[in-house]
Amino acid sequence: MCVMVLRPLSATERAEALNKAAAARSARAEAKESLKTGKRSAADIIESAAKDDALARMRVSELLEALPGIGKVRAAAIMEQLGIAASRRVRGLGIHQRRALVDFIDEH
Repeated sequence: MCVMVLRPLSATERAEALNKAAAARSARAEAKESLKTGKRSAADIIESAAKDDALARMRVSELLEALPGIGKVRAAAIMEQLGIAASRRVRGLGIHQRRALVDFIDEH
C-alpha cells in the first residue's frame, strides 16, 4: 500500500486553505439556493461549472436535491435512471450524461 505524506502547512497556508474552502462552500450554497428559488436553471449551473471550480466540485445529487420537490430518494432514483454514479460530481459528467440530466430536469 502506498501512503502519500503531505508536508505540514504553515499557519498562513492553512488559513488561506480554510478561506478558500469556505468560499467554495458559500458559492455552492448560493448556487443551490438560486436553483431552489428559480433564479437559475440547472443547465445554467452545469454550464457555469466549466469555469467555476467550486461548482464543478458539487455532487450531482446535491444539485438535484436543491430542486423543489426532489429529496435524497428521488435524486438517487433519477441518477440511477440516467446512469449517473451516486458519487459523481458535476465536473465528472460526460457530454451525454449532462444532456440527459438537463433534458430530464426540463421535462419535469
